[in-house]
Amino acid sequence: MSVSHLLIVCWAALTLLSTGTVALGRVAGTELISIAILTVAVTKAWLIADGFMELRHAPRLWRGLVLSWAVLLAVLIASALLSGT
Repeated sequence: MSVSHLLIVCWAALTLLSTGTVALGRVAGTELISIAILTVAVTKAWLIADGFMELRHAPRLWRGLVLSWAVLLAVLIASALLSGT
């Protein structure tokens, strides 16, 4: 797959995921919906890192740092939402 085709596929996936986030946000705000939105956000971060930033070919350290940052933020936000603070 050429780079331009890969970017188009990434862009289309990000568009669908963004639309899904908006659709999930319109549903009544339960903890499960919040976790689903955070999961979509982490998936979008993965697509951005691997697709647009092209970190899939980068050293493992850099790729791991970028991807783990999104997961860490999602875990912190989820724990704050679930604890009620």
